[in-house]
Amino acid sequence: MAAGRRVDSRGPARGRPRTARHLRRPTLEPTATSPSRRAILALGAGTALAATLTASGAAAATVPVTKTVTTPRGSAVTGRLRALERRYAARLGVYAHDLGTGRTVRHRAGERFPVCSVFKGIAVAAVLRDLDRDGTYLARRLRYTQDDVDKAGHAPVTGLPENVAGGLTVAELCAAAVSESDNAAANVLLRELGGPTAVTRFCRSIGDDITRLDRWEPELNSAEPWRRTDVTTPHAAGLTYARLVVGKALARDDRDLLTGWLVANSTNKARFRAGLPADWVLADKTGGGSDYGVANDVGVVRPPGRAPIVLSVLSTTYAPEGPSQNQLVADAARVVAEHLVPGA
Repeated sequence: MAAGRRVDSRGPARGRPRTARHLRRPTLEPTATSPSRRAILALGAGTALAATLTASGAAAATVPVTKTVTTPRGSAVTGRLRALERRYAARLGVYAHDLGTGRTVRHRAGERFPVCSVFKGIAVAAVLRDLDRDGTYLARRLRYTQDDVDKAGHAPVTGLPENVAGGLTVAELCAAAVSESDNAAANVLLRELGGPTAVTRFCRSIGDDITRLDRWEPELNSAEPWRRTDVTTPHAAGLTYARLVVGKALARDDRDLLTGWLVANSTNKARFRAGLPADWVLADKTGGGSDYGVANDVGVVRPPGRAPIVLSVLSTTYAPEGPSQNQLVADAARVVAEHLVPGA
């Protein structure tokens, strides 16, 4: 594993060579564990919207939006979000933007929260953009040790004995990190990128000046309220995931791969999936930890027959012992959905 690998953050690859091996990338057709192509296309259809929100920075990606209509601070929806904070004795941050109507909900959207495993979707995007230049990288098999698994903590895929013995391809590690939130898979990918700060550099290259990663799994989840490392904001995280899923931060085939892994997310059942209607397509990444009760969920969701909605919900408790409040995230997502999509 190339710990000192130089990371190219010049932006999306253009005119990437397409080899036969490249064309045999992991399929997005329906399987027992992968989402349908229709679900992925449903999310991507948001790119046809007319106007753009341009991020800062020379290599900024664009996200399709209409004119922003921000919900007033004293509105009923923000009042409901404050009521959730009181009920759960937690600090809650929300950013939501309807890409069709331009309606936006903000509650503590500019405050910093622990990023936790939300970084994994961003790290995989960096792998797709910066390391898979010749189309063969995703098929490369990487080795790791039982000690790597033990130190990482949560390792539902990498920890299987057959995978420790034989290793996993980069594509399999990407899927494990995003869809299963596998810590050891994420650490292996971070090593390939050159370390956690590669995620920070990637964020800066697409116009996210806030999100940063400084440590490895599981240390990055310590979540102390005073910490300014390993953090993001609801607004920054939401826009970054929008750039990755419906924007132009990634080439189209890379965007499809990442979106497929996000749609296949298995860790959102008690969060966005519990709070949003069952027929909404979700492309999201959770994050959390027992310290200070972090519970996050960020991504792009799409109601049937409507444009996608960027949705970012981050939360912590004030007590070091937590616990994580999955229901708080689910309730916040439900409040936002009912506000932006009447009848949801």
